[in-house]
Amino acid sequence: MRMSPLNRRRWRNFRRNGRAFWSLIIFSVLFGLSLFAEFIANDKPILVQYRGEFFTPIFSFYPETAFGGDFQTEAIYRDPEVQCLIATGGMDACFDRPSELIEQSETGMVDGKAIAAGWALWPPIPYSYQTTVDRPGAAPLPPNSQNLLGTDDTKRDVLARVIYGFRLSVLFTLLVTTLASLIGITAGAVQGFFGGWLDLIFQRIIEIWGATPALYVIIILFAILGRGFWLLVFIMVLFGWTALVGVVRAEFLRARNLEYVRAAKALGVSNMVIMFRHMLPNAMVATLTMLPFIVTGTIATLASLDFLGFGLPSSAPSLGELTLQAKQNLQAPWLAFTAFFTFAIMLSLLVFIFEGVRDAFDPRKTFQ
Repeated sequence: MRMSPLNRRRWRNFRRNGRAFWSLIIFSVLFGLSLFAEFIANDKPILVQYRGEFFTPIFSFYPETAFGGDFQTEAIYRDPEVQCLIATGGMDACFDRPSELIEQSETGMVDGKAIAAGWALWPPIPYSYQTTVDRPGAAPLPPNSQNLLGTDDTKRDVLARVIYGFRLSVLFTLLVTTLASLIGITAGAVQGFFGGWLDLIFQRIIEIWGATPALYVIIILFAILGRGFWLLVFIMVLFGWTALVGVVRAEFLRARNLEYVRAAKALGVSNMVIMFRHMLPNAMVATLTMLPFIVTGTIATLASLDFLGFGLPSSAPSLGELTLQAKQNLQAPWLAFTAFFTFAIMLSLLVFIFEGVRDAFDPRKTFQ
């Protein structure tokens, strides 16, 4: 698909903004890696070979009996006995001396008998965001070669929780920002284009709605319905769509009496086409100026709600919950440093990217 000359100019201006362009590359790499978090940090193997057959535990449920065990529950792949069953092809002796048999299986012989040795391909980080790390000592545990960023106060690997939490925060923010922006831009365009009583009534509704205490509504709804991802998205969109109404409305009020709009009306062009094909592109600079504040505000709101205990469910990998643990465990500075640098890097990259997008859409600004 070929880009129009206008979009080519915008892309060229964006690329010439080195800070925005490299921020986009770095953020895309980090976010792209986080989308495959299950392949990077997981307490289940990516691939298992057992008696000539292949299994994919990260995608499917396999009971322990599938590997020669005794239980119908899902196999605990980090258990030495399960690892021994996979390595030796399901030998009964694994329940007595698993470590010894695992070492022997590497040679293809166990107790003098040839076996079809199996194997498991593990992710680089053998822990999921909920996995309890088997390390001696009182939690939170400091960083070492096993846990590069240490553990939290329940002995869960911090690096794994950061990877999953980064993905969750970005997806949540993109979803909320997209939905809220669509509603806010549409409402602002309708107000500014038609004006009159419609604009007046809408403004009064927005003033009343903006005065509603969002935190109290969230607390009440969560007390009744329980905490949930989609409920939080709905509430955030419900209170976040008004952020763009003012700037879009002002741009449409300014542009609706310009000559090109009056000419389009005289030619019989429909109001929808005039609003969204001819007027909206001219309002995009002001709209994109506000987007960095909306994006960073959404991330900060999610972290704040998690910090206060009114955000995502407690089982979710939350960066705000990591910040709360840093506050409660001042003797573990690695938690505070991890939370700070994660938020600082993520927010800085997003702000730089949106600044570049805003400048690329500004017809008055070019980069030499």
